[in-house]
Amino acid sequence: MVCQVQRASFLNDIACRMALISLEDLEGLDDEQLDDDISDAPEPMAEEEQDRLLSHWQAVASTHQVSVPAEMTGPIQEMTRNSQQTEPLPFGVLSRHEKMGEVLYEERIYPAGNWVSVTRGEELYEQSISLAFMKLMRFICKENSSGQYLGMTVPVVSSIQMQDCETFEKKVETAFFLPARFQSNVPQSSDSDITITHREPFRVIARTFYGTTTEQTVSSQIRLLWELLGVSDGFHRNRYMVAAYDNPAAPRRRNEIWFLHRNM
Repeated sequence: MVCQVQRASFLNDIACRMALISLEDLEGLDDEQLDDDISDAPEPMAEEEQDRLLSHWQAVASTHQVSVPAEMTGPIQEMTRNSQQTEPLPFGVLSRHEKMGEVLYEERIYPAGNWVSVTRGEELYEQSISLAFMKLMRFICKENSSGQYLGMTVPVVSSIQMQDCETFEKKVETAFFLPARFQSNVPQSSDSDITITHREPFRVIARTFYGTTTEQTVSSQIRLLWELLGVSDGFHRNRYMVAAYDNPAAPRRRNEIWFLHRNM
């Protein structure tokens, strides 16, 4: 069964405006309340708990052949304390495709806005995204021109390029959408590896999967979604996005594979 929510091309503009309205709604949140939520100084974390958290992240990172240095202890604590204060990246649903009550994939449109990104070119895909995310964590956790904890949006999105139908290029861009309250007053970074870019609206086909994101698992999800879509020239075949909704230390991560429309 295919459930068409919005299909006609003229509704794309409406969906985009809906997504932007959602962003404006987020901007309209009580600033004083947000400041209180983010800037309240919590009780210092016990040293034993600090060590436990760092050890857990180091164990997870080791599965991606990455080490987590001790100086990441502060950002890890900050992200852990504020893990319930994430903002969703707004979007509009254009269509939803289901079979036997299961959502196979959705067609969505995402709004224009400012994204913060880091590009790495490590030997393994999972090494690139892990090292990039650690830099993004430091930027979020007060290593920015505002000196504030910025807050987090989900998902974190990694962009990959394919050399052919099977092989990933080494360079992977990992990015997150700046929280609404910083979209018009963008904090800067002293780290030259961090780039802030304004992106125009874009359309994707999104399919959910769970678990770790490695080159092998992502390649498998790309093949599966192509099987569901069939032959189509409407999407890029050498560019994909992987959206991660949970931090790397989460036991069962929710992810999505995104196919990008050629037109917007």
